[in-house]
Amino acid sequence: MHIPRNARSQRRFRWSVRAALGTLCIAFVLSNARAQDPASGTDKEQEPVRSEQTKFAPGIISVIAPAPHPDETFAGPETLKSLIEAHPEIEWGAPEFADGRPNFDPRTRTLVEMARQVIYRREIYAFEFSFKPLRQIYIDVPQPNGKMARKLVWYMVYRLRYTGGDLRPAADEVGGKKLYKRVESVAYESRRAFPMLVLEDNVTGKKYLDRILPTARDKIAAREQITATLHDSVEITTVNIPRTSDPAAPGVWGVATWEDVDPNIDFLSVFVFGLTNAFRQDGEGDDAPYLRKALQLNFYRPGDVYRQTEDRIRFGIPAFKDETEQEYVLKQYGIEKRLDYQWIFR
Repeated sequence: MHIPRNARSQRRFRWSVRAALGTLCIAFVLSNARAQDPASGTDKEQEPVRSEQTKFAPGIISVIAPAPHPDETFAGPETLKSLIEAHPEIEWGAPEFADGRPNFDPRTRTLVEMARQVIYRREIYAFEFSFKPLRQIYIDVPQPNGKMARKLVWYMVYRLRYTGGDLRPAADEVGGKKLYKRVESVAYESRRAFPMLVLEDNVTGKKYLDRILPTARDKIAAREQITATLHDSVEITTVNIPRTSDPAAPGVWGVATWEDVDPNIDFLSVFVFGLTNAFRQDGEGDDAPYLRKALQLNFYRPGDVYRQTEDRIRFGIPAFKDETEQEYVLKQYGIEKRLDYQWIFR
């Protein structure tokens, strides 16, 4: 066993040992309660992570089901501030209308009132996301000066599958007008995905964007023994992902790579954008930021700066019997309970 040298590494080493012992002590309980207990690493409103084997890549992959929600098919009611401010003449007021009311239609049918009660409706799609363990590899990476430099590259091999089940607003005609009170499920022969994977240090807040490293892809494919075509995050956007309900379907495989990751990183998350087109925006203007729905995968790395390729990066948040230690760890991820993953808007 490699013994860490400095104080920070020794603290990590103690956490690693305690987490391992705690996992051994409560493994049986967690395996029976994981799907029901939110403290086991999953939320009641989301499906537990499923593990499966695939012939296209030896070993176990973690599978996260798509999670479209009916609430994501609409936004509002919202006010079109830019329209109202640019066209003050649409207001009903004196002298033409002394009491501020139209002659025949109700006030709610005026253009200005309808502009204050706009509901945006849209169709939502979602992909199933599966991934192999987060790992590291040394690779020669080309530099701007034309030379090669040996770097430690972090990577994640993942699989995308389209299972259908898209959601869209459904209208019923009542009194000659369309009334939206329900959603319906639709599916297409195929869809395209535009994944973007960002690795984030939850302690420092530093973010690492997926880099395209052509020299890394082939070596990673050989190391992971991937028999399917392995795409980088740009190539995969050009591939039609066919709809399937077959649990043995190959899907489309991709790899995300990150370089120059801080060797002191302990608590980290990978945010996967592009698995769904769901978004959230309240209002207009700069004070109403556009938020995309993303999948947050939480990881824990109990190693140190030495012999990094031998460190095992664990999926999920470690469990500690000591409440103080557990509270400290949860604080690093900014959550109140243990979650292996969660869907968020950011």
